Amino acid sequence: MKTLLIIIVSILLFSCAVRRSEPVKQRAFTPATADIAHGEQVYMSWCHKCHPSGESGLAPSINSSPAPGFLKKFQVRHGLGVMPAFKANEISKKDLRDVVKFIKAWKGY
Repeated sequence: MKTLLIIIVSILLFSCAVRRSEPVKQRAFTPATADIAHGEQVYMSWCHKCHPSGESGLAPSINSSPAPGFLKKFQVRHGLGVMPAFKANEISKKDLRDVVKFIKAWKGY
């Protein structure tokens, strides 16, 4: 229970620091692996509508979010604020891992 509370508080802290970020540099993005390419497809299908190019749209910017991958996965699974929760039958565990890989590669980590 204590671990769940820590995770929820962490998500809230990261999510409350919403600010417009510097846009990801517009460059030709070529996925280095099949997993990253798949993550890009999943992102465009599920995430791009509310987080266009990682920026804020209907939702906060992903580009300025310092949250580590495991918190992003938690937020996708459980939702937060107006963000709906996406269950495993919508975005599989592998799809979610690939989306996080894509975001990291796209942002140039």
